[in-house]
Amino acid sequence: MLSAAEELAAEVGTLTACESLGVSRATIYRIRRPKPRGVREPATPPWALSAEEVAHILEVLHSERFVDVAPAEIVATLLDEGTYLCSARTMYRLLTQADEVRERRALARHGRYAAPELLAERPNRVWSWDITKLKGPGKWNYFCFYAILDIYSRFMPGWMVALRESAELAEDLIAATCEKQGVPRGQLTIHADRGAAMTSKSVAQLLMDLDVAKTHSRPHVSNDNPYSEAQFKTMKYRPEFPERFGSEQDARAFCRDFADWYNNQHRHSGICMLTPAAVHYGRAEEVLEQRYQVMQQAYAAHPERFSRPPQRQRLPERVWINKPHPQPAERDGGRLRGTPVPPSRNAGVQGMAASPAGAGGRAPELADGQNMCSINDDLAAD
Repeated sequence: MLSAAEELAAEVGTLTACESLGVSRATIYRIRRPKPRGVREPATPPWALSAEEVAHILEVLHSERFVDVAPAEIVATLLDEGTYLCSARTMYRLLTQADEVRERRALARHGRYAAPELLAERPNRVWSWDITKLKGPGKWNYFCFYAILDIYSRFMPGWMVALRESAELAEDLIAATCEKQGVPRGQLTIHADRGAAMTSKSVAQLLMDLDVAKTHSRPHVSNDNPYSEAQFKTMKYRPEFPERFGSEQDARAFCRDFADWYNNQHRHSGICMLTPAAVHYGRAEEVLEQRYQVMQQAYAAHPERFSRPPQRQRLPERVWINKPHPQPAERDGGRLRGTPVPPSRNAGVQGMAASPAGAGGRAPELADGQNMCSINDDLAAD
């Protein structure tokens, strides 16, 4: 083909010949002007320092007089004495080639943190928890709102208001919430950021005792804990959220009302506009089916008002924090074990297992002093 292209090029030109035969012109030109074999050494520029000059400059830099002096200061000192060896940049280049340029201070070298990858396929598999500040009556006065959130159902199984951030209070809240939800051992993963209470040894020991896996956000990466952050934004954008709370009792009363509204009345966009309690306690399919029947009746009465027949809504099959990469792993339910497995890319509904706390209706009501509304009554006073 190349020889035919060369013969045709002699008659009609290289461009026409290559286009006619589908041959690259670059190939033809390369054959006509082959490069010489062997690698040519780059030419040394005439202004390059000689080997003797390089050795002399390094000798000056290593001298007792200049061994601890910056190159820019060395150049200025020598100029004042009527001597010029080379620029400060050239000195740095020569020192770098000799592996003699480094940070003088012993700085900590932090490794790269892997993104947490969590997958939940049903309630009580992955919880996210965090602490946010609520402004108190005076300047620099705050109350701490602890909140635990199930990332699959968006249900808030436990919360607490306290005067301070405390690992001991967080430990008691997590333990009481796990007991209230009846979470089996070895099933749950709890995710949090890297606050002092979240990374404390006491909380880590509690989770080990409960056989609960834990993960943490990467440092300075706020979107590694998106569900809790979104929940706090929902709370603080409520029209009744005050500028300041007059007392700890005021803050606790507001959070009690908010938790009841959030779990039992708030229609969440991430779960087909259902309430978190309906998803958490296994009533989602019943509600979605009822909605579908209502839409079918409306469509039968006035089909001209619809662009297409109503479709049955489906809950998200899987929910994640940082979508897992396709790698093999061990997984039990929704708990992370080792390297995560990828979620299904196909949307679909999955059977909802009833929570041990109950299979329908609202979450069980608890008296004051118990977890969910005011476990802090007994804990926050210390």
